[in-house]
Amino acid sequence: MKPDIRGRQPANRRQKGAAAEEAAAQHLIQNGYRILDRNWRCRTGELDIVAEKDSVLVIVEVRSRSGSSNFGTPSESVDRRKMQQVRSTAEHYLHVKKQYGRPIRFDVIAVMLNAELTTASIEHIPNAF
Repeated sequence: MKPDIRGRQPANRRQKGAAAEEAAAQHLIQNGYRILDRNWRCRTGELDIVAEKDSVLVIVEVRSRSGSSNFGTPSESVDRRKMQQVRSTAEHYLHVKKQYGRPIRFDVIAVMLNAELTTASIEHIPNAF
């Protein structure tokens, strides 16, 4: 990667994702959620954050952008294919964790990052899909 005018290397995709997920987790904790799992993986995909609040299991898809929103907002990047993949992975999670019959919802947390990977804004969309 090419350094910026101050000689710093730009953050890579993994660093940006980790910064956004950490911001999302802190946002949830500050709003009374309990984090159960982060980056839970199985053969169908990954769940960014699994949390609970008021006895509801909350599956959170974290999306981020840095810089301008020329390519759309982070929340706009959750398309039908991604929703289906998260639902399928959530089914496996519920089975593995024996969480049968529990109320569940799917949220999106959209994080805009500054160049230094600090949080510019967070938008939490409950019941996003």
